[in-house]
Amino acid sequence: MLLPDVVRYGLIGTGMMGVEHLSNLAVTPGAVVTALADPVATSIDRARDALAGNADQVAVFPDSASLAKAGLVDAVIVASPNHTHRQVLEPLFDAGIPILCEKPLATTIEDARWIVTRAAQSRAPFWTAMEYRYMPPVAEFIAEVHAGRVGGLKMLSIREHRFPFLPKVGDWNRFSRNTGGTMVEKCCHFFDLMRLIVRSEAVRVYCSGAMDVNHLDERYGGERPDIIDNSYTIVDFANGVRAMLDLCMFADGAENQEEVTAVGDKARLDVFIPEGAIVYSPRVGRGAPKQVERRTVHVDATALGAGTHHGSTFYEHQRFNAAVRGQGSIEVTASDGLMAVAIGTAAEISAREKRSVEMRELGF
Repeated sequence: MLLPDVVRYGLIGTGMMGVEHLSNLAVTPGAVVTALADPVATSIDRARDALAGNADQVAVFPDSASLAKAGLVDAVIVASPNHTHRQVLEPLFDAGIPILCEKPLATTIEDARWIVTRAAQSRAPFWTAMEYRYMPPVAEFIAEVHAGRVGGLKMLSIREHRFPFLPKVGDWNRFSRNTGGTMVEKCCHFFDLMRLIVRSEAVRVYCSGAMDVNHLDERYGGERPDIIDNSYTIVDFANGVRAMLDLCMFADGAENQEEVTAVGDKARLDVFIPEGAIVYSPRVGRGAPKQVERRTVHVDATALGAGTHHGSTFYEHQRFNAAVRGQGSIEVTASDGLMAVAIGTAAEISAREKRSVEMRELGF
């Protein structure tokens, strides 16, 4: 089989994340954007600006169905609003086009299961975009945990202290019915990291969360937003490891936006983003001198400049491009996307009903 020298990309959903994908495709070897689809003219205009001198060579379509029929692309990136994914994906599956679908995979478990089924029936690659896996410091942190540097992993904690949700076209991200809720929309990244690091499946979820600071005075069509802006979530895994997510979306001034800590029976390992530091702290016994090791993981300047996710989108695209060419494997499957949605859904239920949720209640 002859592999293409250049992969022609279509982008569906040309909002903020869509434009980040365009910026990363511009510096991805063997990638060219040939088609855009979005029903909102202002979003298309922003995408054209991001394409700069190549904008005149890119076809524009109102939806995924018309883009799929045009035969202009070898792969498609789906970055449309969360609640549109199933509708957007259906004609792409029918056309047998390789797909990189932004997180969350869907806003409901039912839709996510449908996507998993369709992806399994397709010969074309399907990749769920989970950028946080590909931040170079995080990737090294995961590799060290898996190599046994902390010993037997017992506890995992993830902290994200950041800015509030940004405005989106039509304010769709202000309502859980469109996003799946904060624990699905935002936190699926972290539940995916938990599964990847722990190498087991969740059996129980407890989340305490609420909307306490952000969006309280906002109204859209007379309706107030209903999205969680802070929470603590504990996830028990089948192999006995417990994990915790500490989320705060009104902590704009934090030095590091993400902090991940793994504690085993031999040592503790931390990674800090955007600082890029990995800190290793072995057990030494009470009263003995500490033997802390600290180093900073380099991230390519081109990768950092192409997006806002600490270079991760750049590295993710290199892997996806290789998979499309038949030179690499799918690293984040539709099933991975489903499980992240499922844990997020359990967390939303837990926060709302103030109880722990067994994953078997949701069919897992």
